[in-house]
Amino acid sequence: MDTNAQPLSQRDNYSPSEFTQFLWWLSTAEKELIKDCTVDRNRYAITGMAVLGTWLFATLAWSYFFSTVVDNRIIAVLLGIFMGLIILGIDRALIKGITATNKRKVAPILFRLVLALTIGTFMAQPALLYLFNKEIHVQISLDNEQRKMAKQHELDSLYNNDVAQLNQQKNIIQQQLNLKYNEVMASRNAFIAETDGTGGSGRIGLKDIAKAKQNEYEKLDENYNQLNISLQPKLSNIDSALNGINQSKQKEMQSFNTLMNDGFLTRIQALHNLVKNNSAAQFRYYLLIIILVLIELMPVIAKSLLPDGTYDEKVRLREMMEKQIAEKNIQHEGKLKELYNKLAHEQDSEFISEFFDEARNERKQKMRERLQQWKESDNKSFDTLWESLKRDVLTRQEN
Repeated sequence: MDTNAQPLSQRDNYSPSEFTQFLWWLSTAEKELIKDCTVDRNRYAITGMAVLGTWLFATLAWSYFFSTVVDNRIIAVLLGIFMGLIILGIDRALIKGITATNKRKVAPILFRLVLALTIGTFMAQPALLYLFNKEIHVQISLDNEQRKMAKQHELDSLYNNDVAQLNQQKNIIQQQLNLKYNEVMASRNAFIAETDGTGGSGRIGLKDIAKAKQNEYEKLDENYNQLNISLQPKLSNIDSALNGINQSKQKEMQSFNTLMNDGFLTRIQALHNLVKNNSAAQFRYYLLIIILVLIELMPVIAKSLLPDGTYDEKVRLREMMEKQIAEKNIQHEGKLKELYNKLAHEQDSEFISEFFDEARNERKQKMRERLQQWKESDNKSFDTLWESLKRDVLTRQEN
């Protein structure tokens, strides 16, 4: 880039490099006008460098963003380049709209700043995700555990009523069996105590009282076995229903676990939680946000801060000249069309007059021939003759 002022005798020989012309294109400068503006060459090259930096940053940021969305890195890079070109177009439009006449107007500048801030804030998110990548993945694992616990609690709440009812039914049946079993055991103990002389009548051996207690014990044991047999299907059904609920909960948890990912929104949420819970990351987070947003704002800031030079005056005068020339060209074209219409009208009028003059005698001759034919014919009426003359001889008015 040639930034040295050249002598007056050599200015016509200045030939900018292709890179300098590219920077001028980025800054929306017209090469034909700016190449003779020694001071403004460098100013618009600086603005072009700011646009170039923003363009590259946008391309990298969007490429990383799409890499978190799609699996194919080539597609992610292509989409990043596409979005970078869109950002480039927006930046060039913002810069082109800042002219010497509206540079100090508040409304246009505020609008451009708001637009640049919006784009810059969004573009800062992928960059921050890349910078805090390791910490974010740690936070994602913690967040996923919280999500699993919340999902498990939600499933427990969902099936809580059914599980409680089934457990209540199971407890009632189990209590019935326990009561019956306790009766059996009490009768058995009484029978044993009677036979070994430690209880009851105190007589050892299988006496009448012992036999009675034995019969009572065997009867109670048989009743318990019958009750147990009759209630076991109900207990099996209840256990099967509880197992089914547990399996459903496990399947839903497995399906939920497969949805755990480290996509863009998941990383954004993890970044938010990381900043919220980590005071050391908060300051650096907001500092990086400001720096990354300033990268997007740099083209607008550069164009707004740099003073107006000879190039801006040339642009203003050139635009004024082109407007005046366009206005005069339209006026000249209007006069030429008016002259054309006037001469065409004169010649057409003369032609029509001559045409009717030449046709006068021929029309009269044709009228006489038709009258003679009408006289010689006995079948044609006068009205028929008149309609024929109107159709073949008379003229029709132009609409």
